[in-house]
Amino acid sequence: MTKPVRDIMTKEVITIDINQGAAEAARLMADKHISSVVVLEKEIPIGIITERDFVKKICAKELEISRIKAGEIMSRIRTFADPETSIDVAIQRMLNHNIRRLPIMSDGKTVGIITVTDLAKYLRTDLLLQGALANSKPGGTNDLKVIKPNRIV
Repeated sequence: MTKPVRDIMTKEVITIDINQGAAEAARLMADKHISSVVVLEKEIPIGIITERDFVKKICAKELEISRIKAGEIMSRIRTFADPETSIDVAIQRMLNHNIRRLPIMSDGKTVGIITVTDLAKYLRTDLLLQGALANSKPGGTNDLKVIKPNRIV
């Protein structure tokens, strides 16, 4: 079993109310250097707005962003995980639902989010650790070998 998602999730989740403007969501994303915001309705997370939502639902249709509310362009939350869910289960949920971000919920509140970037960082760290352990074993690539040069006399 892998680690729980709480170990790799992004804990600072930026939210916006369903009735706030899409332009405000875009400003939040730009100011915080993030690619999504969670949409709340009466303090309950119901959706996510991503950069892709802006492209497909506003830019491609040439709509005026100042007239659009967050709730009009959000994607509904289809699945989530709790902080103790294992990383492998979270990955499977993301694959099953074809999503790049998985909200982490506890007691009806969003306490974190896992993105494909979080998963890539975890995988990189895990692979580096595995490589370091493999190389430290006897016979691994870190064993020093003394090679004496051939001398021609």
